[in-house]
Amino acid sequence: MTGPESEGSHVRRAVCPGSFDPITNGHLDIIARASRLYDEVYVAVMINQSKKGLFEIEERIDLIRRVTAEYGNVRVEAFHGLLVDFCKQRDIPAIVKGLRAVSDFDYELQMAQMNNGLSGVETLFVPTNPTYSFLSSSLVKEVAAWGGDVAHLVPPEVLTALTERLRRD
Repeated sequence: MTGPESEGSHVRRAVCPGSFDPITNGHLDIIARASRLYDEVYVAVMINQSKKGLFEIEERIDLIRRVTAEYGNVRVEAFHGLLVDFCKQRDIPAIVKGLRAVSDFDYELQMAQMNNGLSGVETLFVPTNPTYSFLSSSLVKEVAAWGGDVAHLVPPEVLTALTERLRRD
């Protein structure tokens, strides 16, 4: 056997964590880029019981699986608790995070240092594609709720789900 599963080889794994409520083209860009660099990329969908999202965790996972299916090496799972525990349980040595602006860096650097100190897990920062440098799930939801066009900001499957959800609520 050859490839990542052959004896003596090491499967390169990374995780892209977030709430993904909903997943945007910016998130998808980071996941796609990570999938080209790693053999396996986990998308860890954060469960936060104290925060009510627009989409339930299962809906987010389903949407992410659908929009990442073409990559073949992306796995999508929910997680609750410390990201480093998620990483330890799956033998993931790297976290991949997109950075939109310097303000992101300040917070993400602290998180990266804490995660490394707790477990040795490294964080790789990927500069966001300038096309998506302003993009966040919160902004997408707000613009969509007011009837703005977000078709260019989310994958088509997400746009459909978002439109249907906002029409119902």
